[in-house]
Amino acid sequence: MNEPTSVPQAQSKPRLRRAITGPMLFLFILGDVLGAGVYALAGTIAGEVGGAIWVPLLLALFFAMLTAGSYAELVTKYPHAGAASVFAEKAFKSPLISFLVGFSMLAAAVTSAAGLSLAFAGDYLAAFIDVSPSVAALVFLVMIALLNARGVKESLGANVVMTVIEVSGLLLVIVAAGWFFRSSEAHFGRALEFKAGVNPVLGVLSAALLAFYSFVGFETSANLAEEIQRVRTVYPRALFAALITAGIVYMGVGVAASVVLPMEKLAGSSAPLLEVVRASGLNIPPNVFAFIALVAVANGALLTMIMASRLMFGMARLELLPTALSKVLPKRRTPWAAIVASTLVAIGLTLTGTLAALAQTVVLLLLFVFLSTNVAVLVLRGDTVAEQHFRVPTWVPVLAIISCLLLLSQQGLDTWLRGAALLMVGILLYGCNRLVAPVAKAS
Repeated sequence: MNEPTSVPQAQSKPRLRRAITGPMLFLFILGDVLGAGVYALAGTIAGEVGGAIWVPLLLALFFAMLTAGSYAELVTKYPHAGAASVFAEKAFKSPLISFLVGFSMLAAAVTSAAGLSLAFAGDYLAAFIDVSPSVAALVFLVMIALLNARGVKESLGANVVMTVIEVSGLLLVIVAAGWFFRSSEAHFGRALEFKAGVNPVLGVLSAALLAFYSFVGFETSANLAEEIQRVRTVYPRALFAALITAGIVYMGVGVAASVVLPMEKLAGSSAPLLEVVRASGLNIPPNVFAFIALVAVANGALLTMIMASRLMFGMARLELLPTALSKVLPKRRTPWAAIVASTLVAIGLTLTGTLAALAQTVVLLLLFVFLSTNVAVLVLRGDTVAEQHFRVPTWVPVLAIISCLLLLSQQGLDTWLRGAALLMVGILLYGCNRLVAPVAKAS
């Protein structure tokens, strides 16, 4: 008697369309990892470690691959939208922990998108048009929302074009350095130099925190699990291939930057890669790099908001957020309610905060999420599922946990306080939803 009623209930849940192929997923992850931050990353890392920029980038890639292994196992084991919050719910059996993990991810994503909208509306856009930054940021987020609502296939189609442009800009830096190698001014030895007066180990570790930020973004793909074709075989391949590709490009850019420019000039520039191209002698117009930077920012914001809306949708289905956020468009099968809500929050953050204030807590929040996911892998090893799935050796999540704790230890007190304040907001939202939900069901 129970079986016939259970089938329609399962079928009544809104489902998303499986439209994402392996190549589309690869470009999604690659485009999200190769974000706007890399265009200012080389100078910041050089200020911490010296000319050996590629060393902390390599260490950060290793840390990212460890946590990616945990994501690959859990996504193929439980391919549901919601990702980290779903994993936490299954592992810890605590609605509060599940909510806080999902909320941390959601807060980091929406905050990042708000910061990217301000970056889009800043100096790079000013090179082409004179418009109020607040207006430009608002219009930018609305356009991102409309593309997101149109469909994941259309969104990722745009991502393919933007990722190609984004990667071409980084490859252009490497080509420019190759052109510069012909001159007698190239200094290959700088790529092996560490900052004077700084312990190389401590310098690399400090710079690895900055470099690790450049690799975050791969976790957003876990929220597309319900929309990926043959997710159990496609997801791990696309994930690891994208991270390795990003790592190779990053290290190539790092070596190119250190060979072309002295560390003092590189570290003192807010646009270090543009300085590299200028110094190479290729005479590339500055507007070309401004355009590439705008595309990189737009791509990062689009992919981040896709993830945020899918995460909000998944949490709503688990009743960790109001169930109204799980509504989807009848024809497009996209989570329109979650898209509207996440966009409104991002707009609010854009209008009330600065770029620096919006960006400071993103890494801290994501490290909490990564720590939860890595622990969940070990806890859920005893939970067997019927379908075959990807599995990593036990030492992978163990080392991943250690790497997260190590990176957390590098965060400053101000960042910890801001992160704690955000989590308190999450706890209040959770408490309000717990009070309202029983009343809604009763009515």
